Parts: sequence; C-alpha cells; structure tokens
Amino acid sequence: MLAARRSAPLEARARADAALCQELDHLVRRQRPETVAAYVPLLDEPGWGCLLESLSGSRVLLPVLLDDLDLDWAEYAGPTSLVPIGRGLRAPEGSRLGTAAIATASLVIVPAVAVDHAGVRLGRGGGSYDRALTRLGESALVVALLYDGELVERLPAEPHDSRVHAVIMPTFGLVNLPTDAGRTAGA
Repeated sequence: MLAARRSAPLEARARADAALCQELDHLVRRQRPETVAAYVPLLDEPGWGCLLESLSGSRVLLPVLLDDLDLDWAEYAGPTSLVPIGRGLRAPEGSRLGTAAIATASLVIVPAVAVDHAGVRLGRGGGSYDRALTRLGESALVVALLYDGELVERLPAEPHDSRVHAVIMPTFGLVNLPTDAGRTAGA
C-alpha cells in the first residue's frame, strides 16, 4: 500500500488530496465540531497540503509523539507553528496538553495505510492511535482519510485495535462503516 502511494504521480495525488479535503470540509461544516483531533500528513499520506485548512472554524489538536510511542497533544496555531519533532514528523511548538486532551475532540481524523469494511485500521505499526483512541468519549466520530483502493475487504485485527467509524476517499467521498450502529458521519 505504501509503495503504491509513493509510486502515484504527484499530480494524481494532488487531485485526490483536493477531493479528500473538500469532502472533509463538508463533514466539518455538517458536524460543526468545537474540537477536532487530526494529524500533520506526511508527503505520501492522504490530505497532504490541505488537511489542516479543511478544519478551519474548529479548535484543532495535533499529536506529539512521545518516546513510548503514545500521543501527547498540542493546539494548532497555523502553519508557522509547526516544527520538526523527529521521524519526519511535525507538531505545534506550543504547550503540551497531555495524553488525555484527545477526549475533548468530537471529531478525530486519523492516518491510515488501509481500513477494512469492519473499521479495522492499519497504521504504521506503533500502536500510538490505538492507545489514544481508547481515551475518546462514546460520541466522538473517528474518520480515516484514504486513497481509492485502500478500503479493503478484511485486515487482521487484534483485541486492542481501535476501529474507525468512517473513511473519506477521493472517488467515493464519505463512507460510513458498520462499526457502531447508531453513529453516522453524515448526520
């Protein structure tokens, strides 16, 4: 999956990212979340160059990777507030809010390499988001951004894996997943 992302032409990825961010912007306008937890995409991740701008109007929390691979959080104050923190990652240079700060988010945008139809998310293997997502309230909506072809039939799952409720893809837009019968992203 990562090799396919990296081999896609930059122009095609830019078009896909624009479509993803437009759909994310629509979701944010419908949901009107006070606080959104998101991430700063790497160059090969969906939403690169536009994800954070799609969240305007909400307080945005971004992760800060800790030494034990858990996630602390800091408030996003614009592109100039982002600084390198190692491993190719960037985070806001402001005050750290603690690992429990994610619980204030009603919308959580998570990175994913792939997601299956049951909401199982394949990340990059550190378990950071699996730990962080356990701190969410029951009403929080968890959405992964994917490129077309990354919503797959089935992924291996462990008991500690946290599920996502929906995905956004360039061609198909918002797709709700049957991980929580009462929760839909389009409401």
